[in-house]
Amino acid sequence: MISLGIGEVLAELVRNDVVESQHVGHFVALNSDGSILFSKGDPDQLIYPRSSYKSILASAMVRNGSALEPRLLALTCASHSGLSMHQNGALEILALAGLDQDALRNVKGKPLDDAAALANPEPTRLAMNCSGKHAGMLMGCAVNGWPVESYLDVEHPVQVAFKHELESLSGEKISHTAIDGCGAPLFLISLLGLARAIRALTVSTDPVHQSVVQACRTFPEMVAGPDRMSTIFMKRFPGVFMKSGAESIMVASVPDGRSFAYKVNDGGLRPRLALSIAGLKLLGIEAGDELEKVYGGDEIVGSIRATF
Repeated sequence: MISLGIGEVLAELVRNDVVESQHVGHFVALNSDGSILFSKGDPDQLIYPRSSYKSILASAMVRNGSALEPRLLALTCASHSGLSMHQNGALEILALAGLDQDALRNVKGKPLDDAAALANPEPTRLAMNCSGKHAGMLMGCAVNGWPVESYLDVEHPVQVAFKHELESLSGEKISHTAIDGCGAPLFLISLLGLARAIRALTVSTDPVHQSVVQACRTFPEMVAGPDRMSTIFMKRFPGVFMKSGAESIMVASVPDGRSFAYKVNDGGLRPRLALSIAGLKLLGIEAGDELEKVYGGDEIVGSIRATF
């Protein structure tokens, strides 16, 4: 069995000048030339990237003939909030493929947006945050005449194309495949390999890669949602690309190729803001000091801070 290494303390919760809790994990940042700028924990730690590498799947589909306007292309990279613009966008992609939502094979889910979830409490495949990705895979099937019903099989041409694109960008061979929460195949890769793949995607002169990254930068609200961290940072800092994944995975890059990737061992989301702000600072982006606040009664008595 492959185990998650101990790592190092990446973030701390401080209450009244005392470290009350710690978040352990692995972090790596790359220079523009791909060399390691900074790391904590083990950059070679094998991880499941979860949704953080959807842009690479989107690249594989574009390479195999999928032609989508940037707004919809960004949605294929998304872990969306389930708002109307996201669900309707997925329906648009399916319609272009000559399909409807019955073709989706992702697990059912509620919108990630609280208000949308209250208004639509019944889980559906369309509302689930990965429906854009699945619609994109189905678009690839339609364009190439590949089987639709079996698009989640690991040996299906969609998944093989995704694997090849990932191996090419990361410089690693995939040796282990799992099943993601949405039901799609999930490829094990090192944290360093993930960072290298995102860097390569960012600096690539390949029009395929350029179109995917630029779509996400142009339509960041399609990649997540108006109130979500990755969308906010991409809107606030033009040129930044950022994508989260379940179990506390995050990747980010800037146009010259400087990139970072991290994995928090406990999978918790609490330290993501502090770690992302610290990571962006390493990439030359001053994202502010809006750290997660720790309260004692009605007063702020501390914060969650990165250790670097």
